[in-house]
Order: sequence, then C-alpha cells, then structure tokens
Amino acid sequence: MAWFKRDKPKIDDSPDDEERTVKTEGIFVKCPECENPLYKPELIESLQVCTHCNYHFRMPARDRLASLFDDGQYERLDEEVMSADPLEFVDTKPYKERIEAAKESSGLPEAIVSGTGKVGGHLVYAGAMDMSFIGGSMGSAVGEKITRLIERALENRGAVVIFAASGGARMQEGTLSLMQMGKISAALAMLHDARLPFISVLTDPTTGGVTASFAMLGDVNLAEPKALIGFAGPRVIEQTIRQKLPKGFQRSEFLLEHGMVDQVVDRRKMKETIERMLDFMMNKAIAA
Repeated sequence: MAWFKRDKPKIDDSPDDEERTVKTEGIFVKCPECENPLYKPELIESLQVCTHCNYHFRMPARDRLASLFDDGQYERLDEEVMSADPLEFVDTKPYKERIEAAKESSGLPEAIVSGTGKVGGHLVYAGAMDMSFIGGSMGSAVGEKITRLIERALENRGAVVIFAASGGARMQEGTLSLMQMGKISAALAMLHDARLPFISVLTDPTTGGVTASFAMLGDVNLAEPKALIGFAGPRVIEQTIRQKLPKGFQRSEFLLEHGMVDQVVDRRKMKETIERMLDFMMNKAIAA
C-alpha cells in the first residue's frame, strides 16, 4: 500500500486549460564529432560548421554557391542539362527511376549546380557538387555542365571555381561516365593555356574518378578540414595491401602534409581566401 498518494489535477476540457507542449523537433542538431546540441539557425549562420569543435557538416550545393558569390547573387546555368539513360541500365531498379528519385529527394536537377556571378568583383563561373544526388556521382550530364562552365570562362575571360563532393564516376553510365574525366581535363588544359585560373575546392568526400581528374588539377587545390580525399576508400586499400593505414590517412591535413593540396581552409574563411587568390591570379590573367 502506498503511504502517499497525489491526485492528478483535473483539467478542464476548455482550450484555455489544455496542456501545452513545445515541439523541438528539427530545432536542434547533434554534432557527430563532439556530440554537442547545435541550434539550427546558428548552425546555418555559421555555414554548417559546428561552433564547438569546427566539424564541417556536408553543405547543399546551392548554399555553397550562395556563400561564394558576392551578396549571394548569381545566375544559374544549364539547369536543363540532366542525366539520360543511354545504356538502359538496371540493377536493383531501373536507372531512370533512380534519377527521378534523386531529383525528388534532393530538389536538384543533377549532381552539380552551376552558376556565374562576381566574387570579390571578379567574373567567376562556379559549380558545386551535391552528395544527395546519387552520391554526387559524375555522369555525362555532370561532365557536360562542368565543361560548359570552363568554355564560358574561356569565352568571357573569367575564373573557374568548383566545389567537389563525389563518390566518383557514375557506374550506371559505364564508359560514358569515365570519358568525362578526359573531357573535363582537356577543357582545363585549354583554360590553363589561356592563363585563366581554376580553383578546386575539395570537400568531404572527394573520391574516385573526380579525384583522379579535375578535382586535383586546380592551379590552387584547397580543402575543407578533415575532408576525405582519395581515389579508393581506405578500407579497400587496407584489404588490398593487407596493411594498416596511417592515422588520418586520406584526410585533408594528411594530404597537405604530403603536398597533395595547397591549403586547408575553414569554410567560414573560404570566400575571403578565394577572393584573395583571384585578386592575384586575375590581375596576372588580364596582364597576359
């Protein structure tokens, strides 16, 4: 028998006396690195970087471009260029269905968003890849959009900036996706001959055929902190060579130490860093 008993207060059925609840779902985000709760509006303001440990969350492609261009203003380019299904590929489901599902879930027409505008007053043609669209994989449409960016920069004497985030070439398009590596690299060679700058920004993750082609061909290769950058994944490499890899292998800081990237830059300082580089490189390009 309970010694003490507390009667629950009676609640009138009228709306004024109903129990009120506060919904907090979606207001806070837990940092996967330090596990601190983050107020979502503050996280957005800090460009998706944890204010406690500087962990860099993955950032949507449109947000990246908005954070790059002056006043967040830019003209969207080649929105009509989208993936087709030339091989009529089917794995667990048809490739066409995967494309439609990716468009619906990501809200994007393709795995890269491209645009043009001014960065620090300089004419820039920029692209940002997005992992939410079939893992940011590079198919024919992605290769075409990047190549068009470079061709426009050549025609109008602008700079090219690309934010890479990808699992590599898109397997559902087979050899056609692999051909994009050479196609983009050839266009970048023409940009180089024209003495126009290409700044490559490697984000988490940048792997496969994207790393093996344009992502590492920048006049300057920048990387975000602790981004995974490589060709094959570390687990595949360990299984192949049957050895344990060094701590931090394939992370930005490891690549910087071994001369594979030029600078590791906090996302909140990325725009000013790119502006400073363009101030130097675009003046050189004009003088040429």
